[in-house]
Amino acid sequence: MSVPNFSSSTTADEVATAFSNEIKGKNVLITGTSLNGIGFEAARIISKYANLVIITGYNSERLKLSEDAIKKDVPSANIRPLLLDLSSLAAVRKAAVEFNAYLEPLHVLIHNAVAPAGPFKLTIDNLESQMATNHIGPFLLTKLLAPKLLAAGSETYTPRVIFVSSIAQASGTGVNFSTLAHPAAEKYNSFDAYFQAKTANVLAAIELSKRAKGRLNAYSLHPGRLLDSDGKPNPQMPWKTMAQGAATTVAAAFDPRLDDTPGAFLSDCVEANKDLATHSSDPGNAEKLWTVTEDIIGENFVF
Repeated sequence: MSVPNFSSSTTADEVATAFSNEIKGKNVLITGTSLNGIGFEAARIISKYANLVIITGYNSERLKLSEDAIKKDVPSANIRPLLLDLSSLAAVRKAAVEFNAYLEPLHVLIHNAVAPAGPFKLTIDNLESQMATNHIGPFLLTKLLAPKLLAAGSETYTPRVIFVSSIAQASGTGVNFSTLAHPAAEKYNSFDAYFQAKTANVLAAIELSKRAKGRLNAYSLHPGRLLDSDGKPNPQMPWKTMAQGAATTVAAAFDPRLDDTPGAFLSDCVEANKDLATHSSDPGNAEKLWTVTEDIIGENFVF
């Protein structure tokens, strides 16, 4: 197929236009869709062509603002809000029950929600907040929605799971498996916790693709929008607008060429496995993370 050459300046709208035929008829769930965020922008753009876009959030009022804003901009959009708190395993299970009662299958699941770096905080399940929201909650949600994803598969289409990671996966030393289930305040560093969570996103995509054996494909990505420590554009790194920041998410979800590289890491809308740190691409780490996470949620994720 003929598509434009993507770059760091490519927008989500440009990617969606290129793959509009792939988006048409699809049902997509995107987590973390608060106004003016990358998830919101991806949902807004995808809704121009998709059959159904499910947007999620843990605050019903903020979720309604996002729904209204998308519908105002895209009157034809079919948007369905779903309350989802990824920091609570019980809340994830409740949302999954509601979603699984829908009649529609699920073609694409996009894990975009993120817990910001901050002071040490435990969730209701006694898990570290960033790892719980960025990895463990999404892992459980994927497991619970897998039947809906698999139901969308056909001889000509493979469902997808997308993990919005970061180039930060290359920082630090990788996932600390000893503190995953038993976080310790004295060992906590907010930035390292973020690095670990983003590494977990990459490893989850790799292992999910491996275990699914072609029944679904998973990808992770670096969206861009790199900032310095003061929250300002870093002149040494490419700065992206929101429209550009959401572009790689849309590419990961719909570029049919990626079917040949399940588990890939993307940057600037294209495969970028060369940017992965060893600890983020090691198959042994991916398998261990899967097993440890299964123990934490108390459920086996099998196909």
